[in-house]
Amino acid sequence: MNLEIPRKFTPLINQAQQVAREVFRPISRKYDRAEHDYPRELDMFASIMDGMNEGAGDGGAGAGSLARAGDENGSGNRNGTNMKTVLGLTELCWGDVGLALSIPRQGLGNSAIAAVANEEQLARLGNTWAAMAITEPGAGSDSASIRTTATRDGDDYIINGEKIYVTAGERADAVVVWASLDRSQGRAAIKSFVVEKGTPGMSVERLEKKLGIRASDTAAIRFDNCRVPAANLLGDPEISVDKGFAGAMQTFDNTRPVVAGMAIGIARAALDQTYALLEKCGQPLTYRAQTWTQTAAERELQLLEAEWDAARLLTLKAAWMADNGLPNSREASMAKAKAGRVGNQVTLRCVELCGSLGYSEVELLEKWARDSKILDIFEGTQQIQLLIIARRLLGKSSAELK
Repeated sequence: MNLEIPRKFTPLINQAQQVAREVFRPISRKYDRAEHDYPRELDMFASIMDGMNEGAGDGGAGAGSLARAGDENGSGNRNGTNMKTVLGLTELCWGDVGLALSIPRQGLGNSAIAAVANEEQLARLGNTWAAMAITEPGAGSDSASIRTTATRDGDDYIINGEKIYVTAGERADAVVVWASLDRSQGRAAIKSFVVEKGTPGMSVERLEKKLGIRASDTAAIRFDNCRVPAANLLGDPEISVDKGFAGAMQTFDNTRPVVAGMAIGIARAALDQTYALLEKCGQPLTYRAQTWTQTAAERELQLLEAEWDAARLLTLKAAWMADNGLPNSREASMAKAKAGRVGNQVTLRCVELCGSLGYSEVELLEKWARDSKILDIFEGTQQIQLLIIARRLLGKSSAELK
């Protein structure tokens, strides 16, 4: 067992740190205040990232590269695109979570395409900036309650329904929509469809005003007799009760460790800034003193750091398992649950420890506390992750353990 980050990822981590420090941090407050304004500064960075991925011999990094290793990669030790993406986004979110979520062609929809698309779809849609539309007014964590339908009509599907809380829903070039082919068959009939921007019948109804991640747009989208080519259905078009909607859900086994990495990044930012402020006040954090001789702030920060490191190691394990083709649904949910909770806990506690500086806009601490909350909610809430973990540990199906 080697718990160190592989040395081959050092250049990636250094580059991401530089972007977070030199690009994201200077404009972080600007786009927090200017909600819904598109961060034009990200266009150049996205182009550079595209070029790096095209030239990478090991699949690159980012949402569009997330995919589970095949059986042929199941032996040996592989650190690939899932690990790279987690490490890179951890550093970028040290800079700003909302801006990291706004990078073109790095949406959750890109992860879905990478996870389940066939070769023809990858070639056609691989460079498309894709958002993901799952949540509905009456269906949040319970995916079986999805009411959006997709009805076959010749060579097309006709989609009807409404989706809410779609990250990058207005800016993205396409949206991956979860819809049911036959609502009477429950989860097994849920499939994902790529709906390109400008398709007749698809309309952005509104943009949400949010507590945090304000640099990232969050849209409500309506589909009214929206005709989509059958070739845009991702995965197997057949309804299989045995397999359920495993193809659609496989996306989350890859992306939940990424969201956990984002929480780790923002928590690290809060800890680093709190350390710096304490040192400026003449109370540098040391690890040599015994607990009973430390200040309350020092003790608290060391406990928070221990929680942070536990979340970090769980996240790296889940990403490593995905890279090596190992089933990681339980570990992905463990990482997401732990890191989401820790990210929120650390940022809020750092605000408290820094008093008026933490609560005011003089520092970014209050912003990080607001931004961190979404990382414990989207991609499955804390409660849903614990339910998934319980099912995996007990060997229960979703019908047996609700």
